[in-house]
Amino acid sequence: MIPGSSATENRFDGLVSEINHNRTNPHSLLKVKITNDDKLHFTGRLRPGDNEPFIVVGFQNNKDGYSNIKQQARQFNVIFHTLVSRLNFNNFKAIGHSNGGLIYTVFLENYFDQYSNDVWMTKLMTIGSPFNFNERSIDNKTQMLSDFIKNRNKLPNNLSVYSVAGTKNYTSDGLVPLVSVAAGRYVFQGAVRHFTTITVSGSNAQHSDLPENKQIVDLINRYILHSTRVPRARQNEPRLH
Repeated sequence: MIPGSSATENRFDGLVSEINHNRTNPHSLLKVKITNDDKLHFTGRLRPGDNEPFIVVGFQNNKDGYSNIKQQARQFNVIFHTLVSRLNFNNFKAIGHSNGGLIYTVFLENYFDQYSNDVWMTKLMTIGSPFNFNERSIDNKTQMLSDFIKNRNKLPNNLSVYSVAGTKNYTSDGLVPLVSVAAGRYVFQGAVRHFTTITVSGSNAQHSDLPENKQIVDLINRYILHSTRVPRARQNEPRLH
């Protein structure tokens, strides 16, 4: 799970707590923060035998802007390489809120192919991700969106993508224009196995509230969790430092 700009590795604590509520075997939570010198700092641990742990990443450089997103994607690759080498998993699912979905997209188009023989991403859910930043017309494509479209052939073709948008007034979620979230279809549709758009409204549908939105929690439970085989930690995996 990757949060948006200005957020930390603690961004999804409420979401994870909500998902784990009343579960007999709650999902483990491991957090990874990468500093500007590419050093990794781990907190939490993976419970032995947990087939669906949550791993949340955060960046010391968590600023907005395309240049920062590209840097964060590069750093996510550093994190991902370490996780793959330590945790012995062969597939995973991903959730990105806001810029987190953009970071995942850069990662998939520029770095992920190096793992294609060993690891695959089965599902990606982006939540309120502004694929065209603050532009309110698809005719005004940002450099980022143009790059995403140019490199879409590098996306995993067996991936299922769910693009979730929130709306307060059917034009935006209070921060991100709905048309910018919808621009994700120009990136994913036809390039991946399945691409689905979902719009939630009502209470807690504004941008910053989306990760705790009850409808989105239900969507995560329905579409992301428990439906395919997921990352599997080695038995008795020690705490990471």
